[in-house]
Amino acid sequence: MYSTESGRMCPVCRQPIAVCSCASAARAKPSGDGIARIRREVGGRGGKTVTVVAGLNLDDAALAALSRRLKAACGTGGTVKDRTLEFQGDHRDQLIALLTREGFETRRAGG
Repeated sequence: MYSTESGRMCPVCRQPIAVCSCASAARAKPSGDGIARIRREVGGRGGKTVTVVAGLNLDDAALAALSRRLKAACGTGGTVKDRTLEFQGDHRDQLIALLTREGFETRRAGG
């Protein structure tokens, strides 16, 4: 949704990053290899299942915007924590389809 043929779009002002003048474009380049690794976690969460998406090469504002879109599409809650997206419940298959449609390379991680 935020990409064009010429490059990435700023999630705040919706302009190409090359011409963006808002604060989010001035931030340092985010870490991550750009491959969305999707895994399911249960341990240490009181028995609750959480789907975690890690490895996205996006800044904080873009991660928050992506998280909002994915939570709405999955109909679930979640958060952005330590540069990962966490979703309540097991939504691996749906997240793989949604992220692939958004142009991200995805991989199922874990068992």
